[in-house]
Amino acid sequence: MERKWRIGAVSYLNTRPLLLGLEQSGLMPQIELVKAYPAKIAQDLIDGTIDMGLVPVAITPLLKEAHFVSNYCIGAEGEVASVCIFSQVPMEQIEKVYLDYQSRTSVQLARILIKDFWKKEVEFLKADEGYIQAINGTTAGVIIGDRALAARPHYKYIYDLASNWVEYTNLPFVFATWIANKPIPAEFMDAFDKANAYGLNHLHEVIDGIPMSEQVYDLHKYYAENISYAFTSEKRKGLELFLSLLK
Repeated sequence: MERKWRIGAVSYLNTRPLLLGLEQSGLMPQIELVKAYPAKIAQDLIDGTIDMGLVPVAITPLLKEAHFVSNYCIGAEGEVASVCIFSQVPMEQIEKVYLDYQSRTSVQLARILIKDFWKKEVEFLKADEGYIQAINGTTAGVIIGDRALAARPHYKYIYDLASNWVEYTNLPFVFATWIANKPIPAEFMDAFDKANAYGLNHLHEVIDGIPMSEQVYDLHKYYAENISYAFTSEKRKGLELFLSLLK
């Protein structure tokens, strides 16, 4: 019996184009697909309960083996829209910042930008469920994913972490990419990348499959302008710089 590859993916809107092709491809008999929020998928990859995952890049140093196996990622070359610091006061007045429990990469990026780009000292607060309601006054918060898109109308100040990283470094940012904790056969990855590409070439099909109740933001703009899916050489440079700053 052919082995099944255990693959973890984030259950956010930003992964839908990559997953559409995968779920419609002939690869599904070879795959066991696990969906969760980024930090959970990351822990699964570290623990070895999955073989490969679309995971936050900040976990790379925590893996015994880290193989960047795909030509696709969740990245941004400008405003990403769904990874932001939300606040009711301007940056210079922020005193405390909640860090989204669903993420590893985004909260590390927020820490780097607050210290080195905005040159601020703040108190970082560990968030749990319901923390978004506590973002008020001089207390801001990092919110990621679909909840960030839904939060956009409710805050006076939105600091987009990707566009501020680009301003700070002149390089794009990679939030997550397909990482394996063991070598994956090239033949499988070639078919896997072709499946990833399908959704990116059929965005209308992706959007048509998403219920209107989940479309809290212009998804045409989100997929075509905000998220940048190709894992390019410039994105790899941005990723290397980010990982070096984590040290």
